[in-house]
Amino acid sequence: MIGTDVQQGQGRYVLGDADQVRMLRKLMLYWDGQWFLKAVEAFGLEEAIALNAQVRASFGRIEMRSLLKAVGKAEAGDLVDAMHLLATYADAFMGPALRAEFVPLSACRAEVIVRRCAAYEGAKRASLSRVDQACIACEGLWDVWLATLLPGSGVEVEYSMRQGLGDAYCRFVIRLEGEGDDRSSS
Repeated sequence: MIGTDVQQGQGRYVLGDADQVRMLRKLMLYWDGQWFLKAVEAFGLEEAIALNAQVRASFGRIEMRSLLKAVGKAEAGDLVDAMHLLATYADAFMGPALRAEFVPLSACRAEVIVRRCAAYEGAKRASLSRVDQACIACEGLWDVWLATLLPGSGVEVEYSMRQGLGDAYCRFVIRLEGEGDDRSSS
């Protein structure tokens, strides 16, 4: 939907920044969904899920490198900073289509709670025999995102809850290896 800040001039319409952002967010999600559905048609559901996970992980590196460049950093300073960067990216890329909490619990442990996921919602609308394809892609994505933000840090992600597997929300626990590793407190 075009907002009220549309102007016409010199043979073209000029969209305001907010309208451009909303439109591009939606188009990226629709593009991804259409790509996936065409891959299902061409290769079958299982192959499309595997291919989607590979593409999503590959694109994940590009996303985090672009984010780091945009904020003028070479890498995240620590796990807390990585959570702030991921929250920033989620806000910019997904906006209200994603409701997620990025919670640093300590210097070596964080939790992500996703209460609304546009990718999962799109998977449900596609009415395929499975709705967990977004979850499968997500599992590889977090590893890539964190490895890009925190190179050489030995990050481990536990996917304890996932909407695509019937849970009410997604919950990921992120552990960073190193001094003060607090694995026993989970």
